[in-house]
Amino acid sequence: MTNARDEKKNSKPFNKNSRNRSNNSRDDRGDKTFEEKVVQVDRVSRTVKGGKRMRFRALVIIGNRQGKVALGIGKAQEVLIAVQKAVSKAKKNIIEVPIVKETIPHEIKVKYGSARLILIPASIGTSVIAGGSVRTVLELAGVKNVLSKILGTSNKINNAKATILALQSFKIRENNHKDVSKKEENEIKHDEKTK
Repeated sequence: MTNARDEKKNSKPFNKNSRNRSNNSRDDRGDKTFEEKVVQVDRVSRTVKGGKRMRFRALVIIGNRQGKVALGIGKAQEVLIAVQKAVSKAKKNIIEVPIVKETIPHEIKVKYGSARLILIPASIGTSVIAGGSVRTVLELAGVKNVLSKILGTSNKINNAKATILALQSFKIRENNHKDVSKKEENEIKHDEKTK
């Protein structure tokens, strides 16, 4: 009889309103494939009537290393909450990056604010030649071989945004591949006819 009483004391009553956040949270669905990296956490202040208000700003980049990447910036009075806000903002702005033979499709030059960025495709085995936030964005996007150069600023936020802008603006013409294969076929047929 004492065992039954002890069990009742130790067991918690079922509450309909309580939720297990790890299982039912909307943010957790389908995000197991995305990797998160906190690039920068800064303490920022704003002058208000009573003095200065201190907050934290977090720059977070998420990606699945298979062509999807995003950037988010969050501000809060605690670092953890700022990071969570940045991740939720990043999940709303995911972009797809075209990857051709483990590198980017073509060379591109981008200007964002004072940041100037140059991305150049590289052959297999080169790896990612980049620094700072540019390297993080390219790695989480899944680009394995690329050359890059940052000019103008060392601001991590502007450099990361310039990289995202560059990855968004790639253009792939799938028709070219079909046209090339047709030309090759025609050349082969022509060569066979001449023999």
